Amino acid sequence: MWFPFSFTKYSVTKEHLNQEIGLFKTTYDETLLYRIVDVRLVRSFGQKIFGTGTVQVFSRVDTQKMIELKNIKKPKQVKKLISQLVEQVRNDKKVVGKEFYGMMGGMPMVDMDGDGMPDMPDFGDGPDGDDGPMH
Repeated sequence: MWFPFSFTKYSVTKEHLNQEIGLFKTTYDETLLYRIVDVRLVRSFGQKIFGTGTVQVFSRVDTQKMIELKNIKKPKQVKKLISQLVEQVRNDKKVVGKEFYGMMGGMPMVDMDGDGMPDMPDFGDGPDGDDGPMH
């Protein structure tokens, strides 16, 4: 924001969020859009004055769970664009929530009723004394 040159470039394609960081040593990162689970906009007072913001992108990857797109112009529009592209690529690839929930306490989470959400495991002896699922 205060330095007129940034050595970080961001780009979005139909399926990827790309980062290019550095001048002498450059790192290229690519995140598949369907793996993004949340997008947040953070704006400091200085960023508000200069019309910039930081878009934080949270993903289900092992290398970098949060990607910060720092001091970008029109941050509200960028956040909205990323969210729309994430939903579009998930719909195109027919990706549902169960791909984002791996294990719970070492037990696999499974979507038994087909609603797109993993079901809670049956631990027996439910709250009303029966042997049904927990509520």
